[in-house]
Amino acid sequence: MTALKVGVNLPSFGVDPVAGVAEHARRAEAAGLESLWVGDHLIPVGRPFLDSTLVLATAAAVTERIRVGFGVMVVALRQPAWTAKQVASLQHLSGGRVLLGVGSGGPVHGDAAWRAVGVPYAERGRRTDAVLDVLPGLIRGEPTEVNGERVTLSPGADVPPILIGGGLGTLRRTVLYGDEWYCALSGPDAIRAGVKRMREVADELGRPVPKLTAGASVGLGDVPAAEVDAQVRALTGYGMSEDEARAGLIVGSPRQAAERFAELADAGAHRVIGMPFPTDRLGQTDLLAETASLLA
Repeated sequence: MTALKVGVNLPSFGVDPVAGVAEHARRAEAAGLESLWVGDHLIPVGRPFLDSTLVLATAAAVTERIRVGFGVMVVALRQPAWTAKQVASLQHLSGGRVLLGVGSGGPVHGDAAWRAVGVPYAERGRRTDAVLDVLPGLIRGEPTEVNGERVTLSPGADVPPILIGGGLGTLRRTVLYGDEWYCALSGPDAIRAGVKRMREVADELGRPVPKLTAGASVGLGDVPAAEVDAQVRALTGYGMSEDEARAGLIVGSPRQAAERFAELADAGAHRVIGMPFPTDRLGQTDLLAETASLLA
């Protein structure tokens, strides 16, 4: 069996008192992790976020090997041609290391960002599909029709792997447009159900079955109980019950985490993205790398 790929979410919101994005990126690469990921929010609830494209450009500039991923980019908030220009540019600047997660946005952050850019929140799904229709051609630098205008962006770039984020309702979009399904904060049973349904949809549409990347909320090592409880409360904002949120956390030693990661791999994941919640983010990166080494 191919070794499970393990990535880590960056603290993209710029308030880590210990280290900035560049140091976190260098630490993750030195530790041997496969990929770095960043969320994408214009007007988030709860904490500020830096722009995801600039965060990943910074990470790419100070590293050589580690992949840089959007987890996930909310493309319906953006103009398609500019989105493609940014992705293609990041492909060139990073040496082709981009992983393009795409999502339609969810209710946890409200609709302020949508109102700010003049996009109806109710149309986010349809607009996401419309962007995905034209994005590959635009990134490659092919003549592509956008808003009634045939445009060609230059320089073109290789289209990065596209991961479609969301729940079971996004699996048709995943099969139509994606190379992978990005399933965050789900346990083995939910992943198995998703893989089964994704195979059914792929068969219906006559398309290949996408791979699966799983995101997991992690707090490794000796984490204070208050930090664990705070993360449980935060996860309930995503529609989980308190019991579900607590059961979904991956805590304990790297060996214990490796066992949980292996369960996700057995369910169908080829990559797990650790989403650390403790304040010592650099330490979490090291412990995630130790976890990954146990799965090699």
